Amino acid sequence: MAKPIPRIGSRRNGRISSRKNGRRIPKGVIHVQASFNNTIVTVTDVRGRVVSWSSAGTCGFRGTRRGTPFAAQTAAGKAIRTVIDQGMQRAEVMIKGPGLGRDAALRAIRRSGILLSFVRDVTPMPHNGCRPPKKRRV
Repeated sequence: MAKPIPRIGSRRNGRISSRKNGRRIPKGVIHVQASFNNTIVTVTDVRGRVVSWSSAGTCGFRGTRRGTPFAAQTAAGKAIRTVIDQGMQRAEVMIKGPGLGRDAALRAIRRSGILLSFVRDVTPMPHNGCRPPKKRRV
């Protein structure tokens, strides 16, 4: 007879606390995606599982204010505050996009006290891109 699989967080097997809070993360990767309209900051562990995230929109900025450097700084600070409580000390930073929030988000990450092993720009660059449409005949 097969044993039933215990559910995570069920009261029967004694684990009531959620799995999310129990994880300690000494090292992680911070992804900053900065577009002209918004800045999204995602913090993952080394394997790529999302631990925390924030964006300028979730921080309460609306409309054109979402693309500002201050909104990016606020979003980065909010995303990092939660992972510092989980014990993150070292991180790598991947920055993607042409937006105004790139430098401000990086400044907020440096100010948070996390040691940065490297900062990499991973903005996608076309190697001559798509074929252009045919010229219009007059």
